[in-house]
Amino acid sequence: MNGTWDTLKLLSDPTRVRLLSLLRSEELSVGELEEILGMAQSRISSQLAQLRGSELVRDRREGKKAFYTVHPELPPEIAQLIAAACHAVSQQPEPIEDRSNLERVRQKRRAHQEQYFNLIAGKLDKNYCPGRSWESIGHLALRLAPKIDIADLGAGEGLISQLLARRADHVWCIDNSPRMIEVGTELAKNNGLANLVYKLGDIEQVPLPESSVDLAILSQALHHAQHPAVAVAEAYRILRPGGQLLLLDLKAHSFEKAHELYADVWLGFTENALHGYLRQTGFDTVEVTTVSLELEAPYFETLLACGVKPGSS
Repeated sequence: MNGTWDTLKLLSDPTRVRLLSLLRSEELSVGELEEILGMAQSRISSQLAQLRGSELVRDRREGKKAFYTVHPELPPEIAQLIAAACHAVSQQPEPIEDRSNLERVRQKRRAHQEQYFNLIAGKLDKNYCPGRSWESIGHLALRLAPKIDIADLGAGEGLISQLLARRADHVWCIDNSPRMIEVGTELAKNNGLANLVYKLGDIEQVPLPESSVDLAILSQALHHAQHPAVAVAEAYRILRPGGQLLLLDLKAHSFEKAHELYADVWLGFTENALHGYLRQTGFDTVEVTTVSLELEAPYFETLLACGVKPGSS
């Protein structure tokens, strides 16, 4: 990590300060930064290379794409310098426009996912979906307890919850697709499941009170989250002490077409990544295991992660 003087030199360039300001609030690809700043890719890549070389930012690669964010382990004095520089120019025309353009990029991400899920609403049991297999769902179901309150986060039509509601006290299905909510609500009505309620919302901002459920499920939903750690933290928030999180998701893979075909934000997760999300949030008794392997290309694998919120239920 470079020292204070070197950081001050880097902060003397307006473009680098604008980049740092954006990357402090969101992990972004070079293409997204190009769209936000209205600059050529070569110029942005050159500035990012200097920031990365000085360890002020770090990159994460998924296939051919590189995503950048401010380094999470900056020394306090360096982090304070960057924060001060960004704050000092925050009301200048360029940073104000950058923030507006950043919000448009965020909206575009959300719109891409919503368009995909609205399109397939009512067809999830007929269309192929990576990682959605009865084998993996069966592993999840074996860990379920009857007569409890359940939140199915990123539920889609709530195919799992339609089964769980037949024995649970209450089941809430949370999804950010209005069409999914409509289809799921109609299914619950047709099946006579009065204890199954669909609510429009995001898994990173769950519309349920703190400590309100005994079981939270994230089934093939986390790889659609912009910020997976936030989604896990939300599951923790709504769980009662002693409550459990069950998380099914794809193991890290390299099938880049998943971004376009299935509106995936993340190309799966490693076992270590899921274990880290749960442990850092505060879950106890964390376990992560591979529960299924698809036999056809691209050979998706599914992980099951579980953890318990400390305290008595």
